[in-house]
Amino acid sequence: MAEQWNPAQYERFKSERAQPFYDLLSLVRPASQMRVVDLGCGTGELTRELHLRLGAAQTVGIDSSQAMLELSKAFSSPGLSFQLRDIGELEGRWDLVFSNAALQWLPDHPALFGQLFEAAAERGQLAVQLPANQDQPSHLVASEVAAEPPFAEALIGRPRQSSVLAPEAYAALLHRVGFREQQVHLLVYGHLLDSREEVVEWVKGTLLTDYQRRLPPELFPSFLSRYRERLMPRLEDQRPFFFPFKRLLLWARR
Repeated sequence: MAEQWNPAQYERFKSERAQPFYDLLSLVRPASQMRVVDLGCGTGELTRELHLRLGAAQTVGIDSSQAMLELSKAFSSPGLSFQLRDIGELEGRWDLVFSNAALQWLPDHPALFGQLFEAAAERGQLAVQLPANQDQPSHLVASEVAAEPPFAEALIGRPRQSSVLAPEAYAALLHRVGFREQQVHLLVYGHLLDSREEVVEWVKGTLLTDYQRRLPPELFPSFLSRYRERLMPRLEDQRPFFFPFKRLLLWARR
């Protein structure tokens, strides 16, 4: 889905998207000369923060979006580099495997977290932040519209299915794959948007990119219009609009 990422659209809510990163980083236990990999590094700006705050010896940011990584060039420095690669194809072993709002795009989390365990060095850490708003109108309406004609036919009857699990399922999963220590937090972030219409702008930078990728170019504007039409009655018409957003913060150590 790299070709559909729009850095300007994604960063329209830059400060709101940054706070979960810092909350996740606060769970990490710094150590000397850490080797860090950031899966789904985006523009690389927060990867630089990760690298500097940990005083890491080496940090590698990985992303599948060429558009995002074009902006990462401004943040490269000795010890900090970026690679265009599928974030599900992680190589090597790392003192910290970090991922902020990226792994929700990958399927089969039980298998994925087994791979992440193998990628963590002895006493290595895992820190992952996952959006968990799939049961809210902003996400449910997208699936409802995807089930309507002509979108259902174009999508071959496959609306996007969230791979994000319940908090207790991640707790059990982290234990099962072999991590000795773990923390699982469910946090609700309250965002004040100018109006309910801005919820559409929010998801245009994330969730709806998947539908944009999978639908014919001439059909996506109709999908977006129908999404807006169905979503607005489900949201209170307030200015500013309070937009609650649930996220999972996971930390574990081998």
